[in-house]
Amino acid sequence: MSTAYLVTVSGPDRIGVGAELFSALHALEHADVRVNDVAQITIRGSLVLCAEVSAERPLSLDDVYQALRARAIEGEGISVKVESVTAGEVVDGRRLLVTLLAPSISAHQLESVFQGIAASESTCERIVHLAAYPVDCYELIVRGPDHAKLRELLTVAAKLNGFDLAVQRAGLHRRAKHLVVMDADSTLLQDEVIDLLADECGCAEEVSAITEAAMNGEIDFAESLRRRVSLLAGLPESVLDDVRAKLRLTPGARTLLRTLDRLGYVAAVVSGGFVEVLEPLLRELQVGYLEANRLEIKDGLLTGHLASPVVDRAAKARALERFAAEVGVPLEQTVAVGDGANDIDMLSVAGLGIAFNAKPVVQEHADAALSVPYLDAVLYFLGISREEIDTP
Repeated sequence: MSTAYLVTVSGPDRIGVGAELFSALHALEHADVRVNDVAQITIRGSLVLCAEVSAERPLSLDDVYQALRARAIEGEGISVKVESVTAGEVVDGRRLLVTLLAPSISAHQLESVFQGIAASESTCERIVHLAAYPVDCYELIVRGPDHAKLRELLTVAAKLNGFDLAVQRAGLHRRAKHLVVMDADSTLLQDEVIDLLADECGCAEEVSAITEAAMNGEIDFAESLRRRVSLLAGLPESVLDDVRAKLRLTPGARTLLRTLDRLGYVAAVVSGGFVEVLEPLLRELQVGYLEANRLEIKDGLLTGHLASPVVDRAAKARALERFAAEVGVPLEQTVAVGDGANDIDMLSVAGLGIAFNAKPVVQEHADAALSVPYLDAVLYFLGISREEIDTP
């Protein structure tokens, strides 16, 4: 039976430490030494490099030390520790990815996360600092036997301590092609298009009240949309161009779309808004997939009716499934982002549903929630770091 050793090299980082370590391990060929696992972290110039090795033939700790010293690893503030371990000893269970995000993450917030990990009998295998601006974001690889318990404990910790959280399964699919489907109003856009149209016809207060009730799930979206559109009857078609010129993208929206395109992901918009307003904007943003309502226009005037079936919450989910089939992406590699009650079915169908500054009823149906105002924070839940985002 082979014996395993954990070799830990720590101290000031310098060029050549890794080469020296593996040269020393290579020199122990007489004991048939095999490298089982390697991990390294460098923070502010301080290095910790670990290697788990196993030997088929008897090997003393002193043998290992002598081989390491012969390669001049120690010195210049660097120390080496060698200890016997049980090869491959890990906590039972599969890995999960835990992403936590906030304007600034404190030691107390991290404490609550690690208390949840411990309480679920899990361990953290790796921590990566994905971003320090405009938000703070860490990704943890956690292994444990009870994923449901871990998710429950961490969700409670996030609500009590004020940070956003996503818990996902780990695996190679994370870096496979994804389809990212977004709502438009109050997600991709800061505005509600119907409210801007209402401003043009002088019925803003009435439309806004109906919009709010629909977003809170108090009235059926299809009925609420028909009511609001009926109030627009008589507006000239040119108003659509005026409204489009007033639209404001959510901070980070262009960065999100640009990064998705550069990394080979596909972006789509599924909206309860209107094709006539959104299509030219999305063409400019190079988003090729859109599902939205169509306004009926006759003799250059809005009739107050729709020219297509209502894109409600069920239709949004169907559109996501259709786009996924067209793009060739399985549903587990789809991401949906939305803020309103009419996004709930879409968030539930997607592999990862993200509630973006959403009402509580929406957050309850989502896998993750973002409460920061930056739409590109969605990228962190895909494991994309700020460094990757900023790469030209």
